[in-house]
Amino acid sequence: MRLDGKVALVTGGGRGIGAAIAKRFVEDGAKVVVSDIRKELLDSVVSGLKPGMARACAGDVTSFADVKKMVDETVEFGNGRIDILVNNAGIDPGGTIVDIDIDLWKKILEVNLTGPFLCMRAAIPYMEKQGGGSIVSIASLAGVRCLPSMPAYCASKGGLIQLALQAALEYGPKGIRSNVVAPGATKTEMLTQAMASLSKAINRDAFGVLAESVPLRRAAAPDEITGACSFLASDDAAFITGAVLLVDGGAAIVDVSGASVARAGVGWGV
Repeated sequence: MRLDGKVALVTGGGRGIGAAIAKRFVEDGAKVVVSDIRKELLDSVVSGLKPGMARACAGDVTSFADVKKMVDETVEFGNGRIDILVNNAGIDPGGTIVDIDIDLWKKILEVNLTGPFLCMRAAIPYMEKQGGGSIVSIASLAGVRCLPSMPAYCASKGGLIQLALQAALEYGPKGIRSNVVAPGATKTEMLTQAMASLSKAINRDAFGVLAESVPLRRAAAPDEITGACSFLASDDAAFITGAVLLVDGGAAIVDVSGASVARAGVGWGV
């Protein structure tokens, strides 16, 4: 019960990694407010969790009024406390720098970067008053590496990492820790839908192609991201702040040139 007695807000919790985090946190003893823009998804998630330990709060992270409602609901649910904020809400439309619709570019940044900023802005004053707290921001391997035709997503996740580190620097003296979990390819509904069209285009299983260059040779399941989040949110990580933890099956260590040669069945330099 690593999170026993703690109170958390998880954004983007209606499905995928966010829903898995909410489930793990409840299993680890936390009371959790689960937020998402889609209320019907929230109701399904919360109904599957231990009664009395989770509450749904629909809202849009790009609206500061909605964000304040989420944080206030968490504080009320936690009898005056909010110990953990998980910034998970995000979207990932593609489009090259010259092709992406400008309004879509702005929307991606608004959800993926401004949303976490607004959540921090609303939650940090409560954390300061209570003497501390833990912020876990869900970025992506795309925040430290590049994906073709995904400039807005990569820029937003890279910006989220820097925002989280800035929070660690500024609010560490107040007892507030801020860390990042950066997943690699994870079999969420969102990525599975995107990979389906890619599989059709290349006439192969896109997840299989992706796995060829990952040392663990597979994508993650959503619940495989949650252990890192629970650890960073907990007192086990009491002296960890400003960390960026890659949960990517080793993908970040791969040299793409070497991987291409290896897939051809040839050793490097041979």
